[in-house]
Amino acid sequence: MDIRWSRQLPKGCEPTSVTVRLHPSGRWHISIRFDDPTIKPLPANDNAIGIDFGVTSLIATSNGYKVSNPKQFKKHYKRLRRAQKALSRKKKDSKNREKARVKVAKIHLKISDSRKDFLHKLTTRLVRENQTIAVESLAVKNMVKNRKLSLAISDSGWGELIRQLEYKCRWYGRKLVKIDQWFPSSKRCSACGHIVDKMPLNIRDWTCPECGCHYDRDVNASKNILAAGLAVSVCGATVRPEQSKSVKAGAKKQKPKS
Repeated sequence: MDIRWSRQLPKGCEPTSVTVRLHPSGRWHISIRFDDPTIKPLPANDNAIGIDFGVTSLIATSNGYKVSNPKQFKKHYKRLRRAQKALSRKKKDSKNREKARVKVAKIHLKISDSRKDFLHKLTTRLVRENQTIAVESLAVKNMVKNRKLSLAISDSGWGELIRQLEYKCRWYGRKLVKIDQWFPSSKRCSACGHIVDKMPLNIRDWTCPECGCHYDRDVNASKNILAAGLAVSVCGATVRPEQSKSVKAGAKKQKPKS
């Protein structure tokens, strides 16, 4: 078979398992699991960053940097739509239908590969540059139930981005902190801490009524995520107002079991 290696096996490594899969497009995937002694922690630094996920901008960071969303599905949508229409017109169990089915599967694979390649490059850069990374623990499965935003959320790949950050932080000695998904990061002023009552999705810039500071919605949220992540990382504090005491302090008050 003509094999294209994503990476070469290090010398002396013995595979513990090998998984072979056949994609509907006709491509074979071989996954080899092994312990790699060449992966070592990166040099420590003092950089910490908060990340807010979005649709227009894939991420916004606490240092004011935004990464635009490539929207891979939208980029290939017209081509995929034509291929699916051609598939629906083919006679069942015919050779032409099988060819059309493979064509549709290849377009889906192209979308998936492009999205993962972009996310791998982005997460590798984030892990290399920062010692501590704070993110929200999003319930993506529940969020895609919103019919208006389900396609945009699925095309963003937030779940895959967090998954990659998790194992890359373990590999390279970094710290990933997840804060509660109900933390009001968008509605809280990062300067004075004032929380507004409502913050609809169509509002992208806002001014704090308490201190008068003007914010970009996503950048302000990422700053709050970083502050909450550092609090959780340092003292184990929760991020909800009604649970502001540290976990350690709460543990001391617990009575021993009889």
